[in-house]
Amino acid sequence: MIPKEGGEGDPANAKRNLTVLALNSGSSSLKFGLYCVNALECKRLIAGEAESIGEKQGDFHAEDAQGVSLLRERAALPSQKAAIIRLARLLTDMKMPVPECVGHRIVHGGPKLRQHCLIDDSVTNELETAVSYAPLHMPLALAVIRFSESHFPGVPQVACFDTSFHAHLPDIARVLPIPRELSAEGIERYGFHGLSCESIVHQLGQPLPSNLLIAHLGNGASITAVKDGQSIDTSMGLTPTGGIIMGTRSGDLDPGVLVYLARHKNLDARQLEELVDRRSGLLGISGLSEDLRNLHKAADFDPAARLAIDMFCYSAAKQLAAMSVALGAVDAIVFTAGIGQNDARVRALICRRLAGLGVRLDDVRNSESRDPISDGASRCLVRVLPSQEDEQIARHTRTLSLGAMATVRTLTHRVMGRVL
Repeated sequence: MIPKEGGEGDPANAKRNLTVLALNSGSSSLKFGLYCVNALECKRLIAGEAESIGEKQGDFHAEDAQGVSLLRERAALPSQKAAIIRLARLLTDMKMPVPECVGHRIVHGGPKLRQHCLIDDSVTNELETAVSYAPLHMPLALAVIRFSESHFPGVPQVACFDTSFHAHLPDIARVLPIPRELSAEGIERYGFHGLSCESIVHQLGQPLPSNLLIAHLGNGASITAVKDGQSIDTSMGLTPTGGIIMGTRSGDLDPGVLVYLARHKNLDARQLEELVDRRSGLLGISGLSEDLRNLHKAADFDPAARLAIDMFCYSAAKQLAAMSVALGAVDAIVFTAGIGQNDARVRALICRRLAGLGVRLDDVRNSESRDPISDGASRCLVRVLPSQEDEQIARHTRTLSLGAMATVRTLTHRVMGRVL
């Protein structure tokens, strides 16, 4: 008789630890984390990032479970493949356990891939067709998957989608105001930063605020309305270009701007993509930098830098206020990601515009990024929490890999049973 085995639902698997490597690729970076994961705990063993990939001087650094620096080296990292080779050597040098499964952050899976899944040839083919939805991110993610498969052969590879958290948006938020035949082709609001939002919900625990706003503010930025743990609206749309102003991305634009540029400036699709994804946002407004740290330094003497900061904060505040309409009330606002977690001035500028929602900050706590940052008179709680995307990747990867391993064991038992 074949024993019944399964994934997370199998009691025998609940306490089983798996060593999971989480990979989070950016346009010129690769974040990584190695975790020991069971059903109750996700314990980091080592984490780090390869930055400035493809530039003359790369930066590779790693830290241990307590956040203590293990190494920092500056050397050329010509490709994502080179970064993975360096990562594999680091794991060996540090005598880390060999990954039993690898999870990948995937920004967009297109209309057919909306749930986290094991990667096989059919999934890879679908990911290749989804490149046009996120051209900044998807080619690099596919390259990382290929390199990971070659460096960790036979290890389950899992795709964790930023769109999954938003997969069940209500029609009023999901459907775009375009002809129905285009909607039927999958042109709709997908939403992004879903793994970050999941991580915030996980950290908040129970009881979860019924009406929650998550401000994921980094080089990419979005606002999400979460009702009883479920995403009901979010600022990004079909692609990660939409929504609020970002580092180099425009956010929402009058569609007539693109029509005008195509008609009168003869810009083709590639040139328009370059403009809205790489030359707009904070960089476009300021003419100086997409990095708010640089803009803060220049703001006292450069009006364009000051305007870029003000427009970013105004854009975020407007979207937070709009999402309060989707929720009907606001119990809590969480700031997360690089800017949201670390830039007290930006948080203050945003929250100052949300006085109508009853938002009040404790200036001292905000300046120290000491959670929570709201004062006792605020009608809603305002918090600062880290985005823990990689931990979410590790959790999903463990669950899906356990299921795959159980299937292999079951098939092996069946084959052996026939042989015997």
